[in-house]
Amino acid sequence: MDACHESHHAKHYDIPARFIEQKVLDGTAGAVNLARPYVDGPVIVIFVDTLFDADLSIVKTTKADGIIWTKEVEDYQRFGVVVTDKQGHMTQIVEKPNTPISKRANIGLQYVKDWRTLFDGIEHVLKSPPGKGGEFFLTDAFQYMVDKGKKLFVSEVGGWYDCGKVDTLLETNEHLLRHGRGQKPAKVGSGVRIQEPVRIEEGVTLKSSTIGPNVTIEAGSTIEGSTIANSILGRGVRAKNAKVLGSVIGDKQVIEGREVKDSVMDAGELAAAR
Repeated sequence: MDACHESHHAKHYDIPARFIEQKVLDGTAGAVNLARPYVDGPVIVIFVDTLFDADLSIVKTTKADGIIWTKEVEDYQRFGVVVTDKQGHMTQIVEKPNTPISKRANIGLQYVKDWRTLFDGIEHVLKSPPGKGGEFFLTDAFQYMVDKGKKLFVSEVGGWYDCGKVDTLLETNEHLLRHGRGQKPAKVGSGVRIQEPVRIEEGVTLKSSTIGPNVTIEAGSTIEGSTIANSILGRGVRAKNAKVLGSVIGDKQVIEGREVKDSVMDAGELAAAR
């Protein structure tokens, strides 16, 4: 799988990359620790399930040992939250708190200039008892850095588009479609109505259907006699005489003569999204 990813990356992106599979699901600290043999300078950590608008140029001028980007949220229980001092430096970071010690969510975007202390912190965390769910959290390594006297500046992102839940994933999909990621077929057959914004990849077959708004359909899918709205459909999906509303459908799923609403469908199984 790593070789496949590296081949795809080399074909589409002109920057070097190495892919490492986290075979043991031991948390974010364990994931970043896998990169340790390949790191010999400052690092940026970006979690894969989040999109953001942020000024990364501040890494060139910061005097701090690192930067943690945050966003104020109401559902703070889902995230690691950051507490700061009057100068804007982190004093404490708490993973998924039960009480509102802070509403500044750690969004999964960090720059660490002092990478040696970061990995010392990760080593310390991995030798300690695991946290919730048996995982080792990268946030605890940041707390280690602060406890050792390192300065981590906390910066606010301009926008944060979470992909960690179905409803936020669909909201993020809508944002992307409305800001340059939309795509319509060059030709649309008779009986097909498209309500933008949508992203319909090449190789999608549409017949007598209404598509949109806020819909992404990946290549190889066939939609016939159906209505699709506010949803994401993976590759090779077949929908016939169906309604798909507010849902995420996995690759190669078949939906025929039924309504799928506010749900996730994959491997032939259907589950409520909320």
